[in-house]
Amino acid sequence: MSIRPNALRNVAIIAHVDHGKTTLVDQLFRQSGTFRDNQRVEERAMDSNDLEKERGITILAKPTSVEWAPPGGGDPVRINIVDTPGHADFGGEVERILSMVDGVILLVDSSEGAMPQTKFVTGKALALGLRPIVVVNKVDRPDERIQEVLDEVFDLFVSLDATDEQLDFPVLYASGRNGYASTDPDRREGTLIPLFEKIVEHVPPPALDVDAPFTFLVTLLDRDNFLGRVLTGRVTSGTLKVNQPIHALDMDGKVIETGRASKIMSYRGLERVPVDSAQAGDIISLAGLAVATVSNTIADTSVSVPIQAQPIDPPTLSMRFAVNDSPMAGREGDKVTSRMIRDRLFREGESNVAIKVTEAEDKDSFEVAGRGELQLGVLIETMRREGFELGISRPRVLFRDGENGREEPYETVIIDVDDEHAGTVVEKMAIRKAEMTDMRPSGGGKTRIIFSAPSRGMIGYHGEFLSDTRGTGIMNRLFEKYGPYKGTIEGRKNGVLISNGAGEAVAYALGPLEERGILFVSPGEPLYEGMIIGENAKPEDLEVNPMKSKQLTNFRSTGKDDAIRLTPPRRMTLEQAIAYIDEDEMVEVTPKSIRIRKRHLDPHERKKASRAKAA
Repeated sequence: MSIRPNALRNVAIIAHVDHGKTTLVDQLFRQSGTFRDNQRVEERAMDSNDLEKERGITILAKPTSVEWAPPGGGDPVRINIVDTPGHADFGGEVERILSMVDGVILLVDSSEGAMPQTKFVTGKALALGLRPIVVVNKVDRPDERIQEVLDEVFDLFVSLDATDEQLDFPVLYASGRNGYASTDPDRREGTLIPLFEKIVEHVPPPALDVDAPFTFLVTLLDRDNFLGRVLTGRVTSGTLKVNQPIHALDMDGKVIETGRASKIMSYRGLERVPVDSAQAGDIISLAGLAVATVSNTIADTSVSVPIQAQPIDPPTLSMRFAVNDSPMAGREGDKVTSRMIRDRLFREGESNVAIKVTEAEDKDSFEVAGRGELQLGVLIETMRREGFELGISRPRVLFRDGENGREEPYETVIIDVDDEHAGTVVEKMAIRKAEMTDMRPSGGGKTRIIFSAPSRGMIGYHGEFLSDTRGTGIMNRLFEKYGPYKGTIEGRKNGVLISNGAGEAVAYALGPLEERGILFVSPGEPLYEGMIIGENAKPEDLEVNPMKSKQLTNFRSTGKDDAIRLTPPRRMTLEQAIAYIDEDEMVEVTPKSIRIRKRHLDPHERKKASRAKAA
């Protein structure tokens, strides 16, 4: 069913991680009748990707739509809602999405208030001229501070150069979990009707020309097993019918492909359903083109001028993805060749514009640049679940040449900690060349500290930060600028314990090694030469034999052998392992295992490489 353009609203939901955005969208589904009352639907239905469910974050931007009929009668309105990632590492998704909508809902937690990622995405939205609706969520929290949070939001908008019109924003007070919103900050019951009404009243319908030739800007790309490449975006002008001839233009207006719209799909709730036609303002998915990609313009063959696409912030961090060449390669994964890894990475780079992939000269490794450790960690985790085996290097920041010489990326780091841990955090951040820009009490025995820190210094700090704050600290990071190079930053202080041979780890050998440091392996685990089996208590690396077994003799000892009791080994997650390794080390990632190893497994090769580096 085609809906009139003035009965259509396109809106994005912006929020920081964990502020309740996806839960609120679930309630909008239920109260609009998209889900039946008795229909069993997973909680947080919009986070459909396995990693999203496990981590509790939104990684992929996803359009959806609800049809809402005003209670007093009147034409139904279709509201296209885009659930956007709240994490700055996935900012590439956010920037493109905002070009598809006419308004934004800014969701802020009634206690935590406006956070850094809120600033990042809101700044993008305000720069595009979008007028926000502010929803203070979780108003039923016992530690709510609604008025202070609203003041913070206003100050944030002012600092982002909001116009007077944008500063005159409507406010709703809501609980997404309990399904109510109100203009009254003291109300703790009701429905989401006030939110539906505010969207219809405050977000303008698409002001687009239905009679002009068809144009469409690609903002998302994914693949379907039956349809092939599926391009998603908003129809900017005109009407598109199935099988209509179309062509794709790049940003310079060059025709890169000609074809037909073999399938047009529109969003109904969580489903993509085929439709016969689409018109200006509709958010649709389109199949039928084999080359067109994100930021290309798809248009009627008479159109020669492309739509201007939003520029994307540059990647700031890169890692080397290499073929797994360890002695255990190929035991767990079925995608181990450089050709398979190459195809997968280039496919990722094509659909995710925040990632850049370049092939190394040796053809066996690839430099993958992105926005941050989390974004690249999610890509590696996704690939290992698909059956890939990889060797991953330590992340390194991408420098650039500026007016005054070498420049490196900086981040704004906002840390909320218990007062007792503030001193430790300030000390550790100073070692990492961070400068404190603000420090103030945030109530409840907590302190908020804001730093400007080189991204290089933040690599691998998160785990140490959680230990230092007994797991109670909250750290948020946001790309700030490129600034002057800060000089050498101290890396890992401890050396590692390296296996000097291949075989299975033996408890008899691991017992004495525990005195040397912290072990990463347990008895019975297969090991190979050059594999890192623990952390040395001293700064230098140490080669050890974790496979030495007890010599058996005919003589019995006078007392029974004491059973060897080992401390449980330290197990690292993928992100922890990537952050832990040094320049001459790698993480071996397979579908079932994460191992840490030296880049050169042979000790002679290691010595040769270290001499070459020193020279």
